[in-house]
Amino acid sequence: MSRTVIVKNVIIGEGIPKICVPLIGATLSELKQEAEALKELSPDLVEWRTDFFDEVEDTEAVKSALKEIHSVIPELPLIFTFRSAKEGGEKQVSTEYYITLNIAAAESGLVDIIDVELFNEEQDVKLLVETAHTHKVPVIISNHDFHGTPSQEEIISRLCKAQELGGDLPKIAVMPQDAGDVLTLLDATHTMKEQYADRPIITMSMAGAGVISRLAGEIFGSAITFGAAHKPSAPGQVAVGELRNVLSLLHRSL
Repeated sequence: MSRTVIVKNVIIGEGIPKICVPLIGATLSELKQEAEALKELSPDLVEWRTDFFDEVEDTEAVKSALKEIHSVIPELPLIFTFRSAKEGGEKQVSTEYYITLNIAAAESGLVDIIDVELFNEEQDVKLLVETAHTHKVPVIISNHDFHGTPSQEEIISRLCKAQELGGDLPKIAVMPQDAGDVLTLLDATHTMKEQYADRPIITMSMAGAGVISRLAGEIFGSAITFGAAHKPSAPGQVAVGELRNVLSLLHRSL
């Protein structure tokens, strides 16, 4: 059985997949409004997508915003994510700044998980993992393929690589071209969980065709699903209330 990851009493990798909702405000004011609104939705986790933030290239502004977000939702586990443009994010920054930004987040004491993209230089990924773990911050090692769905073998290979590099939560998101691609992702998820994973994994097929993968994680083996509060941060995200209802329905049926 895969071990779990526990952040602020949320047990990832056990029972119903945990619901994560993104913060995507461009300004501090927008971020605080979004964070206030999340209190009513009661997600399990919150992801701050810092690539949407206008001042993301100023680490002091980022740290200041982290303090403000934390003051609004101190009880909710916070994932710190800069999603690069090459993986579907809003901005591209230098490798050096990407490392600096994530180290600052890991050392801040204000985030509970950081997201590190798999397709960086291996030594850079290892540095960020080691730094985060030194500060007792778990790491998602992620890959997002907006161009298509790799083979089952390739999906499993990427998840295994994330695991080998020390990722506490290996993650992959892929874009389906048809229903067969969604089945490929689900089959890869199940195989990874049953044969290779010794920790929780996160997988999803994006866009409308892939919505089923966001709902059926408990069946196939994905431990976190991403829902939308208002504006989705990725194609195919389902509104939190609807997502919770379907996850609960499936859980009761198992």
